[in-house]
Amino acid sequence: MDFNLKKLTSDAGVFFTRAVQFTEEKLGSAEKTELDAHLENLIARADCTKNWTEKIFRQTEVLLQPNPIDHTGARIEEFFYEKLDKKIPSRTTNGELLGQYMLDAAKDFGPGTPYGSTLITVGEYQRRLGGAEREFLQTSAINFLTPLRNFLEGDWRTISKERRLLENRRLDLDICKARVKKAKQAEAKAAAEQELRVAQTEFDRQAEVTRLLLEGISSTHVNHLRCLHEFVEAQATYYAQCHQYMQELQKELSSANSDMYPNSFASNVNPSTSASCPSPISSATLPGVSPPGLASTSTPGSAREPSGPLKIQDVQPPSTGHRKAKVLYDYDAHDTSELSLLADELITVYTVPGMDPDWLVGERGNQKGKVPVTYLELLS
Repeated sequence: MDFNLKKLTSDAGVFFTRAVQFTEEKLGSAEKTELDAHLENLIARADCTKNWTEKIFRQTEVLLQPNPIDHTGARIEEFFYEKLDKKIPSRTTNGELLGQYMLDAAKDFGPGTPYGSTLITVGEYQRRLGGAEREFLQTSAINFLTPLRNFLEGDWRTISKERRLLENRRLDLDICKARVKKAKQAEAKAAAEQELRVAQTEFDRQAEVTRLLLEGISSTHVNHLRCLHEFVEAQATYYAQCHQYMQELQKELSSANSDMYPNSFASNVNPSTSASCPSPISSATLPGVSPPGLASTSTPGSAREPSGPLKIQDVQPPSTGHRKAKVLYDYDAHDTSELSLLADELITVYTVPGMDPDWLVGERGNQKGKVPVTYLELLS
């Protein structure tokens, strides 16, 4: 009991003297031993590595497990399985759960009904998507998250412990230096110098240990670089699988819909060709409308018939009525009678007798062709 009390008193005394030394250094009333530049650079590099590794690790966790509640539950589950030294079971993803719901619903609605059979098709692919997601999550956790976590919870804790010990050794060294300066008697000065030599030796030894640990950060960077490549590879594989599954699903749905509703699904539109800008319809394709620039040969009471394709080069610009127009969207000409456009360019436009009001004739230098009005902003 006495020994423990003495040790407690001694530790309290050491803590107090270190606190006094630290405070005096902050106030500028005591000298501070500076670390060498190489060690300072290693410490700054290690701090930078720790801070960014922690941010990347946390944000990757959010990416892989967006729901904070689910994320917390997953971490608790992982903790218990690690303590029990058992393998963590695979969790059902949201996609797999959605697919199962669709398959179960199809049983109630009837697998032979159009809705039920479609639910089965979509449900199977949702399960495949969910399975691909689960595999991606597992691969990313093993190859990317785990190494980052091991660094933060393992190597970095060791480095932090040794750095704290180095700081204590530095404070002890500066305390001994201050005692040597304050010692007046020869005997007291000799004792203080002996303490200083011991403190200097311990400080140098701890500085070397800390330096070796900090230099290991370079190996950490190499390891994390490899893990980053594996994470990107897992992402690429996952997204490629999802793209493949969705293409296959669209094909199956398109085929099934064409069989069930041949009139409604006779024409399939490729979504990749749709655009946010208006879709002009060439006047040459409209029934009952003469091509621009050509006179109608119809007679009263008879059906109007097109007199042939428009020869845009034969169209002569009027003497008046030219206007400048600003192009709003890119437009690719569908045939030789049309003029391709680039957004934000300025062109000259005018009308010709008998031309569809949705189209104008546009000129850009030596180029001439029909242009859709909806793609233009007419300028005064």
